[in-house]
Amino acid sequence: MFGKQSSPSTASASGSGIIMSEDGYILTNNHIVATTSSESYYEVSQATKITVTLFNDETEYEAKIIGTDEQTDLAVIKIEKNGLSKAEFADSDNIKVGEFAMAVGNPLGMQSSITCGVISAVNREVTDSDGKKFTLIQTDAAINSGNSGGALVNSEGKVVGINTLKLSGTGIEGMGFAIPINSTTDISSQLIQYSKVKRPYIGISGMDLTENTAKANNLVVGIYVKSIDDFSAGEKAGIKIGDVIVEADGKKVTKMDELNEIKNSHQIGDEMKIKVNRDGEEKELTIKLGEQP
Repeated sequence: MFGKQSSPSTASASGSGIIMSEDGYILTNNHIVATTSSESYYEVSQATKITVTLFNDETEYEAKIIGTDEQTDLAVIKIEKNGLSKAEFADSDNIKVGEFAMAVGNPLGMQSSITCGVISAVNREVTDSDGKKFTLIQTDAAINSGNSGGALVNSEGKVVGINTLKLSGTGIEGMGFAIPINSTTDISSQLIQYSKVKRPYIGISGMDLTENTAKANNLVVGIYVKSIDDFSAGEKAGIKIGDVIVEADGKKVTKMDELNEIKNSHQIGDEMKIKVNRDGEEKELTIKLGEQP
């Protein structure tokens, strides 16, 4: 369990985390420690201190933010303490609907609470209030404010996911979601090593063209390039404002999400081939992917 205070001690918030190593690295949610969302209860821009309280230990350990990643809603913090018992991770790719699930955390400030249920669904596509899309584990184990960042464990006590959000409202019950633990391994390693996640980068902003929009503007269905960052991989490849991207790596694309999915399957420095429609003519371009700033 951990919390943070805002200057001058006017507010506080709490969340949960998972001990990753014996020397004090803790995995949690980004929205607890470093959110930029105006809708979130947690506002790290006003925080002056993050403290961690361990199970059966009343000491408050001050924590340092090691790295954060808004895209995956993951963060790593660290306390100066050795000899900790680190969590055991299960293979979240092998979990089945109907399996036992237990959420561990600090709901509403009630330390070391557990709630039990089952795995309700896997690979559930969920969009949060900021429009970010996640592929998550769904569970009916009760998840409340303060559970975020805590462990979802199986019947062997091994972590299968990180509790991250729930659906709430009139008529909604038992719809909590967790980030599969397998998807956190590379992210947490990069956060520890680089304090961020290194991702491939094209350097364009685009708009999805529907058939109606394309037809009304004498364009083709695809991704309309609205802007290009100076000195970016996209600019160096010859992409122009007004181009419509119609293919990436030989696959048809009509949405930025599709283009980003293909881009993210590559490594920084890889070459990625795209096809653009420019003034009614198709051109093939090769992008050498840069590093996202």
